[in-house]
Amino acid sequence: MEQALFDDLVQSLKEAKAIAHGKAPASRRFIVEKPDVKVVREQIGLSQSEFARLMRVSVKTLQNWEQHRRHPSGPAAALLKIVLTAPEVALKALHA
Repeated sequence: MEQALFDDLVQSLKEAKAIAHGKAPASRRFIVEKPDVKVVREQIGLSQSEFARLMRVSVKTLQNWEQHRRHPSGPAAALLKIVLTAPEVALKALHA
């Protein structure tokens, strides 16, 4: 590894440590909105059992999301955003 590249990497790690310990502000912050699962489900007109089957989760998990006891994360949150943004495309792809 080139020395300049190594020095940049070390500097980045030092900055990350300072940010993690609250000694420096982050240069960027991303806020990911949690989707309102019930609103998404109601917009596409599916029952809880139908939507749970579509999302490939249990009805209990879906109910926990809708009642805000739990929040979808990772792929489930991404899929919900797709369903909210382009429901026709999402439904077509998921039913295929």
